[in-house]
Amino acid sequence: MSDMIFREAVRADLPAIIALLADDVLGKARDFTQVDAAYERAFADISADPRNVLVVAEQDGDLVGCLQITYIPGLGRHGAERSLIESVRVRSDRRGQGRGRELMEWAIDQARQRGCALVQLTTDKSRTDAHRFYLNLGFTASHEGMKLPL
Repeated sequence: MSDMIFREAVRADLPAIIALLADDVLGKARDFTQVDAAYERAFADISADPRNVLVVAEQDGDLVGCLQITYIPGLGRHGAERSLIESVRVRSDRRGQGRGRELMEWAIDQARQRGCALVQLTTDKSRTDAHRFYLNLGFTASHEGMKLPL
């Protein structure tokens, strides 16, 4: 049994969360390490939205991982709700020890309990290790994702 605790993030977690986002090859180029007004606004919006939850993983009192879950209602799949998981991170000194798998399995279980028809995510094409990780969790690369930066 793991000693990790999963919970909804609180404002005091924000500096550690953005540090996790920036502690990454791609994150270094697009995220900052200091909390600013944009991060404060985004955190407030996520916290206020009942279809969004920012989750942190704690171990021995340290924040070691995070992810965001968005529950999306839809007409497809006979009106089924789906779970979108984004911003999955495990602290670099804790990677490769099963913490990411445990965090993702917890998030998948949350979607299952909520009655979602599927869990979906996107991952950058350059993240080959992440692709293997998600495939090992049972995800399939069934769709081609597209993004338009604005």
